[in-house]
Amino acid sequence: MLSPTTPTIDKPRINALRNYELSRKKSKKFDDITELATLVTGFPISLISFVEEDEVWFKSTKGMDICSSDRDLSFCSYAVGSKNDIYVVENTKADERFFDHPYANLGEQSVIFYAGICLIDKKGFRIGTLCVIDHKPNILSEKNKKTLQLLASQVMKLVESNKLNKEFKKNQKNLKIQNKNLKDFAGHVSHDMKMPLANMIVTSDILKMRYSKNLDEKGNEYLNYLKQSSLTLSSYISGLLEHYESESLSSHNNETFSLNHLLEEIIDLLNINVDCTINFPEKDLKMTTNRAILEQILLNLIGNSIKYSDKKKTKITLSYKHKNDKTFIKIEDNGAGIPKNNLKDIFNLFTTVGQLDRYGNKGHGIGLSTVKKLVTELGGKIKVKSKLDVGTTFIFSIKD
Repeated sequence: MLSPTTPTIDKPRINALRNYELSRKKSKKFDDITELATLVTGFPISLISFVEEDEVWFKSTKGMDICSSDRDLSFCSYAVGSKNDIYVVENTKADERFFDHPYANLGEQSVIFYAGICLIDKKGFRIGTLCVIDHKPNILSEKNKKTLQLLASQVMKLVESNKLNKEFKKNQKNLKIQNKNLKDFAGHVSHDMKMPLANMIVTSDILKMRYSKNLDEKGNEYLNYLKQSSLTLSSYISGLLEHYESESLSSHNNETFSLNHLLEEIIDLLNINVDCTINFPEKDLKMTTNRAILEQILLNLIGNSIKYSDKKKTKITLSYKHKNDKTFIKIEDNGAGIPKNNLKDIFNLFTTVGQLDRYGNKGHGIGLSTVKKLVTELGGKIKVKSKLDVGTTFIFSIKD
């Protein structure tokens, strides 16, 4: 019996095969190819093999119950070691190389005909074969040769795709870890900065209260600037904490409650000190959802309507409606409005419109991003319509 030829670049070839990290579990996608190979060519057996250092294992088999074979005995080893991309043995019994081969002497199950198409990767390594086998002498027609070559290319596409999917999953896992680390870092830094900022605000108040008479107008102006800057940074940090901590709110903690009662509590929390009318829905709604998440959403949206209003009298109207399996809540205001070119980006983190609020402060671009995350957590979507000098309308949905 002729021993199979070992490729001169066998070690890098084996490394190339192992880099694909192929699973030995059966796969329908690979099984479909061996099924198609037998149907189209008419040969009773079709295999997809991968040639390792000491063995040949089979990813898919049709017509033969086999998982692996000794590399020194497998006909696929001969194919991989050959100089040709197609290796054909028409009759092992009449071939002086194989007449005494163990697989050619298995009675009715003997391998008499073999044709293997090498599976060649992008670097030219022959990592395995797509082969067909018969128990009687046969030939490989040009039509069947082209068919098997096309199917072999599909096998390699599956192999490459499998590698890309695994790399994608690894990258996705690494990104999740990095994202978590970044969020943890942001959270820790934000918490650690809260106390020093609070001390700066309190200290500036004490300095102004005790020493304002000893300071000239410019000195008092600097103290006011110090306090205002500290308050702005504190607000920014609070927004960051709210954004990242919103992920800890689970949409599964549902409870049934009155929407109007929740709105009354939100108005108390907002501590409104401007001329503002808030119109509740005409008919109260009993809702079953995560109350804490909905409270965060409404606090942010109603708070924005108040902060960014340029009218002497702010008017906010809330309404709702049911459609299919969702509740839609609408919040309309008569504020300054949002420029049309800014509407598509306002839900992106750290994106700001550039307008100052009624207190002269600029937004941080965190609140609406948090709102969108929370709405998504409740299985809904949010959209916005706005017209400058007329007002803004937010509509978001909640899955029942």
